[in-house]
Amino acid sequence: MENWIKVFEDMNQIRAEIVKGVLEEKEIPAVILNKKETVYQLNGTYQVLVPNGQALFALQLIQNEIEF
Repeated sequence: MENWIKVFEDMNQIRAEIVKGVLEEKEIPAVILNKKETVYQLNGTYQVLVPNGQALFALQLIQNEIEF
């Protein structure tokens, strides 16, 4: 995941999936990185990553077009 940057982080997997979906609709490649502990799935977060060159556009979309 070198050259990919985190643009969103949340403890709720559904929110991360929504962000990923919106980014992909705008043709920005996105992946979700599960940072939860594997045993209990209680602590940690889900991170949405995009290619470094598209991070600024992705951040603007997240701020302006997504409400939870």
